[in-house]
Amino acid sequence: MASTSDIRKGLCIRYNNDIYKIIEFLHVKPGKGPAFVRTKLKSITSGKVLDNTFSAGHKIEDVRVETRSYQFLYAEGTTYHFMNTEDYNQIALQEGALDSPELLKEGEIVTIMFNTEDNMPLSVEMPASVILEVTHTEPGVRGNTATNATKPATLETGATVNVPLFINEGDRIKVDTEKGSYMERAKE
Repeated sequence: MASTSDIRKGLCIRYNNDIYKIIEFLHVKPGKGPAFVRTKLKSITSGKVLDNTFSAGHKIEDVRVETRSYQFLYAEGTTYHFMNTEDYNQIALQEGALDSPELLKEGEIVTIMFNTEDNMPLSVEMPASVILEVTHTEPGVRGNTATNATKPATLETGATVNVPLFINEGDRIKVDTEKGSYMERAKE
């Protein structure tokens, strides 16, 4: 058993007869009244996200997890196939287990969390950023840079990201997987 002081991003807990992963949390200490923790929980089984508030000191049942490195092989409809980088065993997961499947490129190394009790895969952790090639974007209009102007760009995985005007087709860019936003031009 853990308490609200152990809450952190990525922690898996058992709540309402389901397993949830904490994707956001905020400790709040109002001037009047007891402290509490505001959380955003994502269901591992259904993928639904719900907001929940725990009072300070509330006991939560954490789920013991084990992480393993897997390589993304290919997608088949809504099923994504991964291979363990150590023993080459393959597993298939549904799209709901992934946080940002549109940024997943074949060959990408991800971390998959497993429940240690029944060895079931819980969720897929993407790397903090991925480097992808721009396959289509409109040319930037000269003189249209008075503010932080951006334009949509389609990436090699099919995802669309807003990029600065100087990015052209064929450029490789670094994308933040958590926000799905442009970070910088990739260094060659």
